Amino acid sequence: MSESVPMTREGYERLKAEVTRLETEELPVITQRLADARAEGDLKENAEYHAQRENQGMMMAKISQIKTKLAKAEIVDTSTLPKDIVAFGAAVRVKDLEFGDEETFTLVGAGDEDYQTGKILLTSPIGQSLLGKKVGEVAEVNAPAGLLKFEVLAITFS
Repeated sequence: MSESVPMTREGYERLKAEVTRLETEELPVITQRLADARAEGDLKENAEYHAQRENQGMMMAKISQIKTKLAKAEIVDTSTLPKDIVAFGAAVRVKDLEFGDEETFTLVGAGDEDYQTGKILLTSPIGQSLLGKKVGEVAEVNAPAGLLKFEVLAITFS
């Protein structure tokens, strides 16, 4: 059985809107450019044609990837989750035990991630290591740079 993708209703709707936008706005533009390039003649030496074919393939792959996430979506109602452990939707303030830095991560599902603001995927290595932890516990993350250790300082839900 394939793994479900946890997400909020808002994240689900945002992904659906993105698929619609890609299919109704972006893809027709690429298709028209492809038709224009095809009309220019010899396809073997037509760089524009080959570039548009590649663009079309990448766009179709992106649409397919989002549709797969939507098909596997599990809408999570964060109001039913326990508030004393790290769970989906939690904002977790952690301390890096090696460097002493503090960071806050919010565990979100597909469609809600924003790494600039600390919204990380629940399914990411950091998200998975924090899941189920309580304040005071240490999460360990195997990263390419080595073992990272984060102490959970606070857990909040919005």
